[in-house]
Amino acid sequence: MIASSELILNEDGSIFHLHLRPEELADTVILVGDPGRSDRIARYFDRIESSAANREFRSHTGTLNGVRLTVVSTGIGCDNIDIVMNELDALANVDFATRAVRPPERRRSLRIVRLGTSGALRPEIRLGDRVMSVVSGGIDGLLNFYGGSESVCDRAMEEAFVRQTGWGDRLARPYFVHNDPSLIELFRDTALPGLTLSAPGFYAPQGRVVRLPLADPAYVERIERFEFEGLRPTNFEMESSAIAGLSAMLGHRALTICTIIAQRVARESRPDYDAFVREMVEIALAKLTGGE
Repeated sequence: MIASSELILNEDGSIFHLHLRPEELADTVILVGDPGRSDRIARYFDRIESSAANREFRSHTGTLNGVRLTVVSTGIGCDNIDIVMNELDALANVDFATRAVRPPERRRSLRIVRLGTSGALRPEIRLGDRVMSVVSGGIDGLLNFYGGSESVCDRAMEEAFVRQTGWGDRLARPYFVHNDPSLIELFRDTALPGLTLSAPGFYAPQGRVVRLPLADPAYVERIERFEFEGLRPTNFEMESSAIAGLSAMLGHRALTICTIIAQRVARESRPDYDAFVREMVEIALAKLTGGE
């Protein structure tokens, strides 16, 4: 039995942060960072069954083209993804009445797609392009706290990255996880394949300088030069590595797709990116529900 201090449930039977009950979770889950984007996606649904909101976590479950979907806003960063992924899995695979993990034959495998925004690290990737994370690389350190994470990580890529970038001893050990092949195939004709790096922050961890200097000014340049079996880093964001890693460890299928709103090489950005995101959302909904 899982202790109440480890799996906290609210008085209404919902899980602590997401405020969802097990019956309110669909098998296909869309993750977005912005609570407002969760609401906007839900407006596409033919019918909304339930909604929940707590802090940055805003969820809607409904149907579109006969397919049941849940959209959840996560907020920003791998620390929030740690909450969301563990609670989604608990909703799917823990019996809340007994606090016991369901036996393997009764466990659900979720299909999870994150729709986000990102900054490009390659000059050929343009503002408004979409990148899907064939591989997600984490420089955030989150997965290293979980026992057995080496079973889902590409250790050869990790060693090559550490060696080629001269990775600092004071930085979190990087990890690399391959995303779900079936979802990659589903979205292959809609986005560029990429190696996405998830950073633990928006500013210095992604090489941005406002007032404070970087501890290592050449850090991003060395990352951009990294190459492994034909893959090179395509974009920076802050969530995909934790989604990929925790999904793989928990038996779920995951993919991150990002719209590019900043070109880091050209030092350009597009703050009015709503049209780009709307196109990405509509493509994803069509693919996930067979409405293309």
